[in-house]
Amino acid sequence: MTLFGTNAMVVKSQPATHFHLHLVSDATGETLNAVAKATCAQFEAVKPIEHVYALVRSPRQLQRVLKDIEGAPGIVLYTMMNNNLRAILEKHCQQLAMPYLSVLDPVLGILGNYLGTKLSHKAGGQHVLNAEYFKKIDALNFTMAHDDGQNAHELNDADIVLLGVSRTSKTPTCIYLANRGLRTANVPIIKDVPLPSELDELRNPLVIGLTISTHRLVQVRRQRLISMKVKEETSYIDQAEVQKEIIFARRIFDSHNWPALDVSRRSIEETAAAIMNLFSEREQSQEVATAEPAQ
Repeated sequence: MTLFGTNAMVVKSQPATHFHLHLVSDATGETLNAVAKATCAQFEAVKPIEHVYALVRSPRQLQRVLKDIEGAPGIVLYTMMNNNLRAILEKHCQQLAMPYLSVLDPVLGILGNYLGTKLSHKAGGQHVLNAEYFKKIDALNFTMAHDDGQNAHELNDADIVLLGVSRTSKTPTCIYLANRGLRTANVPIIKDVPLPSELDELRNPLVIGLTISTHRLVQVRRQRLISMKVKEETSYIDQAEVQKEIIFARRIFDSHNWPALDVSRRSIEETAAAIMNLFSEREQSQEVATAEPAQ
């Protein structure tokens, strides 16, 4: 498998401030985008100029890509299962003396050697319309219908229920979890306003509280008001009032023995990962509890 072009080691006289990054995929390109973001984040002083080419599955489509690559030299990352298209892309990169990398090759090589089987060479194989795919669609529909406390009478049908004061990233976190196949609802906590009575009767969902530092929440809310072009000061961003909201929410979490996650310095992805860990732990503990005793 070809991993790097012959000129992968490029010596520059001075550090670059930006570079062209070409992401070529015969599928949706999600894998490439994730890899690019994760790696480029480690080079804070350099900004990538991304050129994204998805669903490249014919020589004609590839020729348009090659023309763009030639016009903006940089680095080429790709995920392509068609060996003929791969060969054309790699040869073109070699002729242009541009570094290139098939990001899946190392992992595919390890799996192939370990499993002792051949690749299917199926483009976008992870996106087939199977039961898992439709489970994600169902989860997303459920999540959108149960955002911000809607349809509280159906909360017991959720896998996860998130609670938190305004601007603790409840909705984006729910959407992220739904894309992982988890039916997720969220309920806002408003100081001195009773929560839906259905929360006290939940048996199925994992209920998690989202908390945040006062300083961080004031920052987030202030930015929200600026984006809405609201200039006047309100209790929504008053530090003392915000602190009372957070304390009120925390007392609710403690009184119900609901786990709480501090999202002050977490990205949506990090918050979702922590939630999925808690969900997985609960699922495993329930499986152990219901398993038959060993004979």
